[in-house]
Amino acid sequence: MTEVNTYTRRRLTDAPFLAAATGATPSRRPVWFMRQAGRSLPEYRELRKGIGMLESCFDPELVCEITMQPIRRHGVDAAILFSDIVVPLKAAGIDLDIVPGVGPVIASPVRTAADVRALPRLRPEEVGAVTDGIELLVDALGDTPLIGFAGAPFTLASYLVEGGPSKNHERTKAMMHADPTTWHELLGVLTDITVAFLQAQLAAGVDALQLFDSWAGALSLADYRTFVLPHSERVFAQIATAGVPRIHFGVGTGDLLGAMGEAGADVVGVDWRVPLTEAVRRVGPGKALQGNLDPAVLFAGSAAIESEARRIAGEADEAITMGAAGHIFNLGHGVLPDTDPGVLTALVELVHEL
Repeated sequence: MTEVNTYTRRRLTDAPFLAAATGATPSRRPVWFMRQAGRSLPEYRELRKGIGMLESCFDPELVCEITMQPIRRHGVDAAILFSDIVVPLKAAGIDLDIVPGVGPVIASPVRTAADVRALPRLRPEEVGAVTDGIELLVDALGDTPLIGFAGAPFTLASYLVEGGPSKNHERTKAMMHADPTTWHELLGVLTDITVAFLQAQLAAGVDALQLFDSWAGALSLADYRTFVLPHSERVFAQIATAGVPRIHFGVGTGDLLGAMGEAGADVVGVDWRVPLTEAVRRVGPGKALQGNLDPAVLFAGSAAIESEARRIAGEADEAITMGAAGHIFNLGHGVLPDTDPGVLTALVELVHEL
C-alpha cells in the first residue's frame, strides 16, 4: 500500500477541530456540520441548477466552491469535502446514478460470486477530479482543516446488493448469512476501493478523514462484529500511517458504538439517540466524541436550540472527565435540506461561546 507522507500536509497546530480530535486542548469548542456543504444553502442550490449530483462531484472548481460556502457563511471549524459515498464506485466504472429524491441507484446489482469477481478496482487517477478539488481547497481554506471522507464497506455493499437505498436490507442480510464467503469477498473488494479513495485524498492534502457507515445501524452487534468490523478495521489500519485524525460515524448505531470504536478511529461520531455521557461508557476512554444535536431541533426556535446545545456541551464536558479525549460539536446526522442557514450560523456562534 502507498505510504502517505505527512510532511507535505499543512501544519494546522492551532486548529480547534484538530486539537479536540487528537486529545489536545482546543482554544474553543470546535463545531462543524455533516452535510454542511450544500443542501440548505441558497447559494448552493443556485450553483447546482441544471447540474447533476455526480457531475458536480467530478468538477474540481464546483467541489472547491461548494465546500467553501459553509466556511464563508457559518465560520465552522472544519470543511468537509463536497462529494458522495458512491463517487469511488462510479469512478472505478460501476454503472450507477444518483436519482433525485431516491439516492444512488445501481444498474446491475451485485448478487452472486461472479458479480463480485467482475467488480473493478479503483485507480487513483480515476478520482483525479476529486483530488484536484482538494488541492484547490488546501489553497483556499487558509487555517481551516479539510475533512475527506468515504463510505464504509458495509454501506457501499448494501447499495450494490440492494440496487439502491433499502429500508430493511433484506438482500444484503440474506447474502451475509446464506453466502458468507461471497459476502466477505465483496467487502474485501469494497475495502480496497475505499482505502484507495481515502489514500488519494490524503495524498492531495486532506487534514482528517471520516468513514460513514450510514446503514450499519440496521445490524445486530453480533452480525456487525462477524460480517463488518474486520473490513472497517482494515480501512482504518491502512490509513493509519498518514497521522491524521480518523472519524467513524453511523446512524442508529448506539448498540454498536463500542465495536465501531474498536475499528480504529480516533473520534467516534454519536447520533442524537445516545447521550455523550453514555457514549463514552460504550466507546471507552481515549477517543474523542463527535455530535450530537438532533438535526430536527434546528426547526424548534432559538430557545430550544440553545437549551439543547448547552445540554450537549455539558454532557460532552462530563464525558471528557470520564475519559473521552475531546469533543467536536456536530449534529447527530446531516443538515436537513429545509434548515434555515441563519440558524446554523447562530448555532456556531453559540457553540464557540460554550
